[in-house]
Amino acid sequence: MIIISNVTYPPESAREIAKRFLTAPALPGFLVKKGPYISSNRFDGIHSITLYEVDNSRLAEGLQAVGDSLAVYFGVEGYSYDILPYYETEEGLRMIGM
Repeated sequence: MIIISNVTYPPESAREIAKRFLTAPALPGFLVKKGPYISSNRFDGIHSITLYEVDNSRLAEGLQAVGDSLAVYFGVEGYSYDILPYYETEEGLRMIGM
């Protein structure tokens, strides 16, 4: 299973985001982080996605750890995020009774 964080912020906040990135708490060893991957567009400004691989049995802990790592950016002008778990196909099919 993976957890994906989607983060957006305006270009004017990039310097503050970078400063806080350097102070973000370390993630626990059971999360395998890939990213962040950064892009930008004229509507959202800067967009960052990060993937975290996590064992199903540790999903709740993983969501909490990712949330804690993103909380360091609270208060940065225009910062917003979401955190979503994504299931592998077999798991997703079981969720819909198949």
